Amino acid sequence: MHTPAHDNVRTQPLVWSDRISQVPKEVFVSEPLFDQELKTIYYGDCWHLVAHAGELPEVGDFKTFDLGRMPLLIARGKDRMLRVFLNSCTHRGTQVETATCGNRPEFECPYHRWLFALEGDLVGCPGSKEFAPDFDKKNFGLKQLRTAEYLGLLFVTLGEATPPLEEWLGESMRSTLRVVLAGDGRLKLLGYQKVRYAVNWKAYNDNDGFHAPLLHTGFRLLNWQGGQGAQFMTPNGHIAIEAQLKPIQSSGFLKDPSLIEFKGQNPEKGSCVVELFPVSVLVKHLDVINLRFAIARSHDVTEVHYAYFAHVDDDEAMVRHRLRQSSNLLGPCGMVSMEDAAIFQRIHIGSYTPGYAEFQKGVTGSSTPSFDVKQNDETGQLPKWEYYRKLMGFKRDAEA
Repeated sequence: MHTPAHDNVRTQPLVWSDRISQVPKEVFVSEPLFDQELKTIYYGDCWHLVAHAGELPEVGDFKTFDLGRMPLLIARGKDRMLRVFLNSCTHRGTQVETATCGNRPEFECPYHRWLFALEGDLVGCPGSKEFAPDFDKKNFGLKQLRTAEYLGLLFVTLGEATPPLEEWLGESMRSTLRVVLAGDGRLKLLGYQKVRYAVNWKAYNDNDGFHAPLLHTGFRLLNWQGGQGAQFMTPNGHIAIEAQLKPIQSSGFLKDPSLIEFKGQNPEKGSCVVELFPVSVLVKHLDVINLRFAIARSHDVTEVHYAYFAHVDDDEAMVRHRLRQSSNLLGPCGMVSMEDAAIFQRIHIGSYTPGYAEFQKGVTGSSTPSFDVKQNDETGQLPKWEYYRKLMGFKRDAEA
C-alpha cells in the first residue's frame, strides 16, 4: 500500500502547470479527488455508455451495471423499450437485483417483497392496507434515468443540463462509431470478459497510438506495421483513431495465421478506436467488434467489462471467426494487448512520485492543445485533459 505525503486530504485546490503538455501525477492517485470526480463528472452533465441493445435483445432481458458507486438496472420492457433504473428499492433503498444479467418477468426486492414490473412500475407490496394514508403505488416505481441511444449504444446521464447525445458525441465520433459498429449497430452479443485493473480510471483512458508497437510484444512478433490513418478529438474529451491495415508479413510466430485474417471489406479503416469521455472505449480491429464498459470503482481500481459482438447478418462461419479472434487478440490477455494490465499498474505506482506526466510526441505549443495531430501522436489526449481540468475547476499557475 502506497501512502505518499501528497495524498493526504488537501486544503487547497489542485493547481496545474501552465504548460499544456504537463498533467500533475496527483490526479491519478488522490483519493479525496475521486469523490469530487464522482459528483462533478459521473453524476453530472455527462453521458455514460452503459449497454448495447444487442446485450438485451428479448423482452425481460436485464443487465446490472454501476455508474461510479451508483448501482443501475437496465431492462427491456414488454413494449420492447430499454430503460435504466436506479437499482434501489423505493421502499427502504435495498438493492433490487444482484445478478449481472439474465431474464425475468419482473423484479422483486427480497426485503419486504415489493414487486416491480419490467417498466419500473410498483405492482405489488404486501401489507399496503396498513401503509401511510397518502401511500399510492403510482408514486413508488423504480427511479428511471434519462437515456439516449445511438446505433444501439445506450447512454445514461444524471445531469439536468446534459446536451442531446448526438451533440455530445459530435460528428467525428459518430462517423467512427458507425465503422466500429459494423455500419448500422445491429449487433448480437458473443460474450464477456471482465477484469479489474489496479489503476485510476483516467490513466486507463489515457491510452494513445504511440505506445502500441513499442509496448506490445505481439505487434513486434507479427511485424505488424500500421498504415496511414487519422486521429480526431472533440473539445469535450472524446478521441477517435482510424488506421489502415497493411497485410501482415508472416514471421512463423503463429502456427495458424487464420487467427489474424481480415475478412472486412475496407482495409483503409481496418482499425478504429473510440475513447468516449470519461471512460468508455470501443474498438474495431480486424474483424473484432469490442465494446469496453468501464467502471471507476475507486481512485486506484478500474473495472472493465469487455463485450464482444458479431453482426446480426453474419453467417455461422463469420460468427466463429469473430468469436475466435475477439479475446484472443484484444481481450485482457489477448495476444496484442496482454501487457496493458502490467503497464496500467506501473503507471499507477509511478504516479505516487511528485511532478508531472509529460506528453511529448506531437507537442506543437505550450499553452493550448492542438486538434491537428497525427495518428500516432500521444498529444491527442491533451484536449481531453484540458476539458477535464476545466470541468473540475482546476486553475493553471498563471490563473491562480
